[in-house]
Amino acid sequence: MPDQQLTLAQTLLKLGEPETDTWSLSRDSETLPQARPAIVPLTLWLDASDDDGLAPWLPSDTELNGELAEKLMASPRIAIDFPAFTDGRGYTLARLLRERYGYQGEIRAIGDVLVDQLYYMSRCGFDALALRDDQRLDDAQRALGAFSVSYQPGVDTQEALFERRLREGNQP
Repeated sequence: MPDQQLTLAQTLLKLGEPETDTWSLSRDSETLPQARPAIVPLTLWLDASDDDGLAPWLPSDTELNGELAEKLMASPRIAIDFPAFTDGRGYTLARLLRERYGYQGEIRAIGDVLVDQLYYMSRCGFDALALRDDQRLDDAQRALGAFSVSYQPGVDTQEALFERRLREGNQP
């Protein structure tokens, strides 16, 4: 059954707001799903990248280089898989896509996505977050606004806090 591993969308936050997700997620690495639009494994997407109804998901161990990044620019959305909440390689992939390669489309976190990590994911360039089934939407929205100031630079703020304070004439 080709669509055996096709799952309906999970709870999705896009730019901090709940959104109805029309994209299904296929974890089947052998066959493209019949349903469209669908997020499919990177290898399948590369073979069928002319299909506008498909978007790639990157495993956390994806080696992102200039050639692959150039191909990914054609997709309006890229999903990055978190196989376990302890696997932080997805943060790096999102940040590289945004900062090094200038990707402007949607970057979606999928997989083991926990409320506790959403703020940090958004700082690395994720703008869509597919929550794990046991995560609550209201908790997720609160978590995104949990911090009013960040010390480190990120995709959302290019200056570190001490640089902002020096620029504004305040002493750290």
